[in-house]
Amino acid sequence: MNKTFFMQAKKLIVLLVVLLLGNALSAQVLDTTLMRYRSNFQQEKVHIHFDKTVYNKGETVWFKAYIMAGDSLSDYSRNFYLDIYSDSGTLIKHTVHPIFESSARGSFDIPQQYREQVIHVKAYTRWMLNFDKDLLFLKDIQIAQANASSSAKKITAFASLKLFPEGGDLIAGLESNVAFLATDQSGKPVAIRGAILNGAKQLVDSFQSVHNGMGSFSINPDPQESYTCHWEDQLGNSHITELPKTKAYGLVVSAKLINGKLRYGIKRSSNSPDNFKSLHVVVSMNQQLLYKANVSMISKLSVAGEFPTDDFQTGILQLTIFDASWIPIAERIVFVNTQRHQFFPQLELETKRTIKRGKNTWVLTVPDSILSNLSVSITDANLHHDSSTNIFTQFLLSGELKGYIHQPEYYFSDKTSASDENLDLVMLTHGWRRYHWEDIAKGKLPHLAYPMDSDYVQIKGRIISGDQSSYKPGQTISLVMQAKDSSKQYFVLPITPDGSFNQRGIIFFDTAKVFYQLTGIKNMRNNVTANFQYGLPVFPYASNAKFSAQTIADTNQLKHDNFFYQSKLQNKRAMDSVVILKEVVVESKLKSPTDVLDEKYTTGLFTNKNGYAFDVMHDDRSQGQLDLFHYLQNLIPGMSMSLPMLGQNGAEEENSNNVAGLNWRDGTPDIFLNEMPSSAEIIQGLQMSDIAYVKFFRPPFMGAGGSGASGAIAVYTKKGNDMSTDRVQGLNNAILSGYSAYKEFYQPDYAFSPTKYADLRPTLYWNPYVLTDKKNKQFKIEFYNNDITQKFRIIVEGVNAAGKMARLEKLID
Repeated sequence: MNKTFFMQAKKLIVLLVVLLLGNALSAQVLDTTLMRYRSNFQQEKVHIHFDKTVYNKGETVWFKAYIMAGDSLSDYSRNFYLDIYSDSGTLIKHTVHPIFESSARGSFDIPQQYREQVIHVKAYTRWMLNFDKDLLFLKDIQIAQANASSSAKKITAFASLKLFPEGGDLIAGLESNVAFLATDQSGKPVAIRGAILNGAKQLVDSFQSVHNGMGSFSINPDPQESYTCHWEDQLGNSHITELPKTKAYGLVVSAKLINGKLRYGIKRSSNSPDNFKSLHVVVSMNQQLLYKANVSMISKLSVAGEFPTDDFQTGILQLTIFDASWIPIAERIVFVNTQRHQFFPQLELETKRTIKRGKNTWVLTVPDSILSNLSVSITDANLHHDSSTNIFTQFLLSGELKGYIHQPEYYFSDKTSASDENLDLVMLTHGWRRYHWEDIAKGKLPHLAYPMDSDYVQIKGRIISGDQSSYKPGQTISLVMQAKDSSKQYFVLPITPDGSFNQRGIIFFDTAKVFYQLTGIKNMRNNVTANFQYGLPVFPYASNAKFSAQTIADTNQLKHDNFFYQSKLQNKRAMDSVVILKEVVVESKLKSPTDVLDEKYTTGLFTNKNGYAFDVMHDDRSQGQLDLFHYLQNLIPGMSMSLPMLGQNGAEEENSNNVAGLNWRDGTPDIFLNEMPSSAEIIQGLQMSDIAYVKFFRPPFMGAGGSGASGAIAVYTKKGNDMSTDRVQGLNNAILSGYSAYKEFYQPDYAFSPTKYADLRPTLYWNPYVLTDKKNKQFKIEFYNNDITQKFRIIVEGVNAAGKMARLEKLID
């Protein structure tokens, strides 16, 4: 008997050890997999700052996209995709834009003959296509139409109600909190009221919506009963909706934020199986494990726990309950707002003038020392504007949850306890499915159909004709890429034995013509033909798409604003036709040739004047110089150069091991050719007669791919009328497609170019790249008013290197 007892005890001990080891291994797998998700499989999110929210036919839409991964700036992708669809779902245009500092700029035109009221924008990176497509960025852009009422689609009105038990399920015998969301045919909220009835039509509870069609009620379901929700919408229409089916056993989870702590409760039914009696509580945010606890409910039907949240980042916290086998059985999401998500740009009005064509000078200051990347728009404040969404709402709320969230800005601007409770209703009524716990618990990683866009445009080609027998080891091909503005980039690429060549990391827009020849083999310059490939990743995108009517244009408001604005224009035109203006004499400082070149050649970050500028094109000293490096010797204080040793005839000596290089105060400056990353070797190969302008930027230079800690040199080759002859004519050539064309925002300078034509610009200022850092905390905004605006609206959005966000909106009159 004792022997039998000991044998049974031994088996039980072995079984217990196996179970404990299994749980430990499962927990370890979950921890490891979650860490791998955070390190290698963060899901990107997109927010777009548009210059305004309502457009007319034929207008240009300017935008700045920001890309984040979790709570950090994303470095996953190099290319950003934006598709424009008509209201009926037909693709209007597919665009591609380079990503810089986790952001991208772009523009597109509203078709002149567009007849619908809405244009749908879908934005994404290729990496985002590996995950839930419902979490791609979607935006409806309103188009003002003179005949809006006749062009509007006829939509049948209806209302619907969805019910969401807290934690996921209704469990027999356990009181549960049930949230609800009522919406109309467009996805907009509907106010409702109603009652819960059992099968005998007896009242169980009554309810009414408290905010944006949302509310909640409590119920302790009887497994033998069925329940229906009888409700009435704001139009007086009656509806009946069945409650979710009641499960015979399970868990009910509740959670609430109180005084900087998340307090949670777990209740189980008395007939729960054994695997529901040993539970695991896991709390995560942005795929990072924040809290984990083992909970024994062997002798308990309910437990409670809490943990502090003050040190967490702002965002959606996910509370998941696993059974003993690490299978997820209940879940609750909670929004934690620790105010750690933002930084605060400051605006000072140095000069404010709302008169016709008055010049305004404002100063934007970011007190923080780390790099900040901002975009700025200034528009007529009397035009219709929708501020219900912004960078906070997209990255922290709408971009994290499925489904339409109505006016999400309210949850960040209203600081009352009521808004916190209403935000919790959003958590209860919107599903969380960014990743699946079943896969994570098993150690399963996501299947990737689309690899990361780890590079910009590539020049890829292969020689397909010519005397390949004359190739020598190390043979190279010389390329001259000429853009539409006649600017050029030069490349010398090695040819592989199979005749192929490749240059990575190129940025150019629209199309470019590439001239090519074998390097150093003059008798073959016209006898070699190369086949070039499209240099951006190719993947399918939808030519037709279905969009839910998340936002419908407020026709009355648009008509009012459009009528008001058009009336102002008509009145202004009438006044201008009868009023004789006195002559105005404007005194201004004449621009130097260097200033003219700077305006003509530099864009964006390269307009920075923190350094030295050289007008090579008009400098007699440049004539006769062997190359640019010899020209720049002794012109930049603190700059030293290593140059190949030259013989008496000007050729490099055979025993010279020196290569062209730069050094500025013990560091190597970054080199750019026509604002593209380049090398000393390529710059040294340029003809001096091709160079128009050179700039040296003191460190740090934020246009550099690295830290820019040693500054940068930007070299510009001649373009347009500055070019004397085209020396590449006669070479074989090919046409390459690059990034989508970008239209530079036009700002008139009435100090130098007054005009008699009416100025009716609704967007007065747009700058997609305003960068600040420790040494450059201020940025000066200068713009001229149009002929009619009397009140300005400025919107500043952006991110910093720490992943924090900024939003500043002000009305100025």
